[in-house]
Amino acid sequence: MKKLTLITLTLLLTIALALSRATVQEDSTRWGLPEGAKLRLGKGGINALAYSPDGALLGVASQIGIWLYDAQTYQERASLTGHRDYVSSIAFSPDGKTLASGSSDRTVRLWDVATGTLQQTLAEHLDGIWSVAFSPDGKTLASGSFDRTVRLWDVATGTLRHTLTEHPGDFWGVAFSPDGKTLASWNEDATICLWYVATGTLQQTLIGWVGAVSSVAFSPDGKTLANGTRENVCLWDVATGTLQHTLTEHTDWVESVAFSPDGKTLASGSRDETVCLWDVATRTLQQTLTGHRGSVNSVAFSPDGQTLASGSSDGSPDGMVLLWAISPAAPETVR
Repeated sequence: MKKLTLITLTLLLTIALALSRATVQEDSTRWGLPEGAKLRLGKGGINALAYSPDGALLGVASQIGIWLYDAQTYQERASLTGHRDYVSSIAFSPDGKTLASGSSDRTVRLWDVATGTLQQTLAEHLDGIWSVAFSPDGKTLASGSFDRTVRLWDVATGTLRHTLTEHPGDFWGVAFSPDGKTLASWNEDATICLWYVATGTLQQTLIGWVGAVSSVAFSPDGKTLANGTRENVCLWDVATGTLQHTLTEHTDWVESVAFSPDGKTLASGSRDETVCLWDVATRTLQQTLTGHRGSVNSVAFSPDGQTLASGSSDGSPDGMVLLWAISPAAPETVR
């Protein structure tokens, strides 16, 4: 096994089922932790994770709400309440001032990060929201819904710009390309649609695997698109729409994918309770991270690339966030 430039240190954040904010006693935060874990904070099964652009905050969306944590001290900074059902997706605006959240209550909500107050509610969808994403310039918000539409919103005014409906299916995810010109959407029909953001028209459709698409991420340079599906991660050439490679180490559905900020590493989280780290250039497995006790529903790199957060449902009302510290030099071989 080759030497890896990675040290895995885990920090268990969550998750006690609690509807109100509470002070966590120091002793109880360390009860029953897995090996290598340091701390437990609380709050319900994990659906989505997001770092603020400056890396100061970690947003956690769960079955019962949204929490913002200080990414250095791991202390709770804010609890955002108002959704009437579970929160499936969150995204910070590029300037870090706004957090968008999508919920099964059929609404998208925009929050002031500094004050934790609700700015506006977008309520055009006819069914629950699966995914939200800001464009790189922060002017457009995309939301994908179980109502079989993707909607593009003007962030400043809260008005609807486009409704994308040419892609049938029961749920949707959305992701912007780094240049903001293309939006990827995906759902259970095993296809990915690429749309022109300016016009809301279909650019191309990607298909070439077995099983529904569960997650999609663009590489930082916008040239490669990764998607999770049944036991596999697929890598696509965005310019040509061709499938480049399939990564096959997982043993169950791949629920989440994310590129590191430098584009050299791809993380994938799976129902098999593991996170795989892949070398993008060689398309080989670097390491398999274990410690979750449920499906890994979300993975997110910190903006400096030094930390990977992974969140799981934990197979119960409780959930888990593990933080993995990535180091520029490893003192030993990781097996």
